[in-house]
Amino acid sequence: MISRGFAIYGFDHRGHGRSPGQRGHINAWDEYRGDVNAFLKTIRAQNPQEAIFLMGHSMGALIVLDYILRGPEKLAGTIVSGTPIEPVGFASPFLMAVARILSRIWPGCPIKIPLEAAMLSRDADVVAAYQQDPLVHSLATPRWGTESQKTIQWLKSHPQDLQMPILMIHGGSDRINTIAGCQDFFEKVSYADKQLLVYPGSYHEPHNDLDHKQVVEDLEKWLTKHL
Repeated sequence: MISRGFAIYGFDHRGHGRSPGQRGHINAWDEYRGDVNAFLKTIRAQNPQEAIFLMGHSMGALIVLDYILRGPEKLAGTIVSGTPIEPVGFASPFLMAVARILSRIWPGCPIKIPLEAAMLSRDADVVAAYQQDPLVHSLATPRWGTESQKTIQWLKSHPQDLQMPILMIHGGSDRINTIAGCQDFFEKVSYADKQLLVYPGSYHEPHNDLDHKQVVEDLEKWLTKHL
């Protein structure tokens, strides 16, 4: 996208990558909200006249949707990918019941979340790179679990509050966050300028899957249309 004239900025969420904080832990979801707000302020200061789009994938998609739905934000549009409206596996009723108990008595207890790397992409090189990345971790805490579930439930009842252009991207064979949840949210969005792109066969990360070239082309087309 950079080669096509777009400037791209990103940051590691707290507790992830090179950012500080306990791995996979937050005290409250609004900490993410504050981080995104600080990030956007920084970008705006450097690009006061440019159109700004906000994009998030997976957990990032949850953070982005929560952010834009909770207040007026002057963005040209938003893009979410692999949105966890209906996650599977680690969000089982049993695990969430345990998380609710631990969130009260030991909110920062580190728990290893099972995630099969092969579910991310059909590209073996992408899977290998993920497995070998020293910054990747599989930890989450009970408080993170309960806060993420509260956020998901809140989002499910507020899609009609979305008031900006949105592009939703999802892999048709995503086994981490099911396509059904994304489709349900999309159908309930009342804002007219909305688009859902599903890539049949793609896993959780369409941008890193066998369809990645098509994904980039579709992103460029959508962004250019909204400039």
